Amino acid sequence: MEMSAREALTGTATGGPPIVIDGCDTIVKLWAKRCRDLGARTAHREKTLGIWQAHGWNEYYDTARLVGLALMALGHQKGEPVQILSEDRREWLYCDLGIAGIGGIPSGVYTTDSASQLAYLMGDSGARFLFVENDEQLDKFLEIRAQMPGVEKVIVFDRDGLAGFTDPQVMFWDAFLALGQREADSHPERFETALAAIRPQDPRMLIYTSGTTGPPKGALITHRNMMFQLVAGEEALEYRASDEFLCFLPLCHVLERLISVESAIFTGCTVNFAESPETVFDNLREVSPHAFVGVPRIWEKIHSRVMIMRSETGFVGGKAFDWAVKVGQAHVAAHEAGRAPGPWLGLRHALADFLVLRNLRHLLGLGRVRRATSGAAPISPDLLRWFQAIGVPLCEGFGMTETSGVATLNTTRTNRIGTVGPPLPGVGLRISETGEIQVGGPAVFAGYWNDPDKTAATMTGDGWLKTGDAGRIGNDGALTITGRLKDIIITAGGKNVTPAEIESRLKFSPYVADAVVIGDRRRYLTCLVMIDQENVEKFAQANAIPYSDFASLTRAPQVRELIGQVVADTNRDFATAEQIKDFRLIDILLTPEDEELTPTMKLKRAHVDRRHSGLIESMY
Repeated sequence: MEMSAREALTGTATGGPPIVIDGCDTIVKLWAKRCRDLGARTAHREKTLGIWQAHGWNEYYDTARLVGLALMALGHQKGEPVQILSEDRREWLYCDLGIAGIGGIPSGVYTTDSASQLAYLMGDSGARFLFVENDEQLDKFLEIRAQMPGVEKVIVFDRDGLAGFTDPQVMFWDAFLALGQREADSHPERFETALAAIRPQDPRMLIYTSGTTGPPKGALITHRNMMFQLVAGEEALEYRASDEFLCFLPLCHVLERLISVESAIFTGCTVNFAESPETVFDNLREVSPHAFVGVPRIWEKIHSRVMIMRSETGFVGGKAFDWAVKVGQAHVAAHEAGRAPGPWLGLRHALADFLVLRNLRHLLGLGRVRRATSGAAPISPDLLRWFQAIGVPLCEGFGMTETSGVATLNTTRTNRIGTVGPPLPGVGLRISETGEIQVGGPAVFAGYWNDPDKTAATMTGDGWLKTGDAGRIGNDGALTITGRLKDIIITAGGKNVTPAEIESRLKFSPYVADAVVIGDRRRYLTCLVMIDQENVEKFAQANAIPYSDFASLTRAPQVRELIGQVVADTNRDFATAEQIKDFRLIDILLTPEDEELTPTMKLKRAHVDRRHSGLIESMY
């Protein structure tokens, strides 16, 4: 009997009645059914030599099956983690489902992780098998393999740059699949038997957190967790079998895994893989997806690009753009106020959309998008309103690795800007006496890998997850997040300040990539700013400001004046005690390889405080 998310409310990650979709109670069974039913229909697209190539659902199953069988031939046991170190590509998914199909636990390593971080993850997970994308990632293993004595075999996807390379621990993808084929010939039903034995309470994946407050922790997410996510999110996400997705966030991240793997399996839609993080905006225009999920940095970057393009247009084009956006904003304001736009506004909005906004959406690659979502970090409400104004239905949600991806979500029909929406059907939500957001129900993960103490520390006595976020629940059931509890600033004057809202306002500027507000136990607030390199460089070139590198760009007086105006404009929206009295520009161009940034491009407050303590002290 199939059940709804509401009926599954009393369950947990490992207990409760099975959640059944199309007769299947685990993700791998649902995946196998989709592959059988959809056959040669396109499951994935990927560029080869600049041309998009299609790959069917039958290839998805057949290759993943060989992956699972090859691992079994090498001695993999049910319940063992296997690590994948690669950018997004179809082989990542073949490994993911092949590992999960034999009862293994797939886990991803960010390609920006160092060799020592790889050693930690391999050691903590106890993985004996590692998949790597290419020679660059293989080098990380070879550099530090003495610290990974438990590793038995490394499988490499690409041979480029490795011609003639041999190593008894290393195996190439074609040879690995050939091993799987030999196992299939010898034991033709072995994979299907293993897949049928997987239960809803078994682990589906192991996701390592970013480790901003210590070593990364491995969060175990079960098949039941993910089946619940699919049922609970079905109505809100409105995905269709004909949809095109663009996969570009790291598949190590639970959000991308939920969208580009689990949701794609659920709906049978097509996933297109971005060529690289650097080509995301080009690929977005090429694919023009029907649904698009991004972190705030992506949406901020799109807004920045548009505003720079607007500054480079002529007088007439600029005025037309400003008028169209202003009309769009009035349209959004009417809906937010709960009133229907009047006939005159409706006519102007239709004209603005026909003349300007529709073309803008197509230019950005958002011309077909029915739903856009932002998650993983707070986003400015002003930015949400701007996208709504140009006709992109951008909605914000809230979740974390420990909630299996999504806990609350706004919809295109009821988009409460400034909140992260109501909980998904079946998700429990409450605020503790200390103001902490707590989550209950089947979305909550099964615990941390081999770490019962940390698991106990993050759970309440009655089984609710302590998120570490502060917030409030409105009368309409929508959740508003006010910030991380540990990030709340208490000034020397005793004023409590939540920095997230101030930082989001600053990042609405096309010239600010990120910002960290400082001021705990200090007399006033200050801020460290990371400028947007591309947009500030264009500003410098347009104003004949000399600079030789990124550091000299941040030291230019005119650039400091530019950011100073952004700070001044932001201050006008806040009370005196919440205003920034001084700021400094970080003169190092940060990338995800740096400790200060997470792979989803969020600044890690603790690392920034330590590394730039001199800059901070200079403001006091």
